[in-house]
Amino acid sequence: MKNLSDQPCLIARSLALVGDAWSMLIMRDAHAGLTRFDEFRKSLGIAPTMLTARLSALTDEGMLEKRRYSDRPPRDEYLLTEAGRDFLPVLFAIGAWGRKHRNGGKVTKFFDAETGTEIDAVTIDRGTGAPVGTRPIRIVMPE
Repeated sequence: MKNLSDQPCLIARSLALVGDAWSMLIMRDAHAGLTRFDEFRKSLGIAPTMLTARLSALTDEGMLEKRRYSDRPPRDEYLLTEAGRDFLPVLFAIGAWGRKHRNGGKVTKFFDAETGTEIDAVTIDRGTGAPVGTRPIRIVMPE
């Protein structure tokens, strides 16, 4: 995936950073308020070495910020950066796709904490106001 980070396509560059399921799920959990290694581990059931690697990569790439909360023993927490906070719509776009194409059985639901209403995310093109995916696209490569 590292060779994708030099591609002109911003989708490819972004996937080089968060293109695996564990990174996406860590970001989901960070948005839900989890900050500590043990919280992520418990929520995801991920191997400690894998979690350490993913947290390190997300921190190195500026999605999370590591902050020490205990010196004895040394313990760090992981907080969302601006880039990390800006990632939430991406997660909800994936969830909206899943609602349409992978729905069935029991599924997790997401609610607005202030209004209590279920979130039904839609991605809109700012220029046209049209939902993304309802109009043809054209890809232009850099010269």
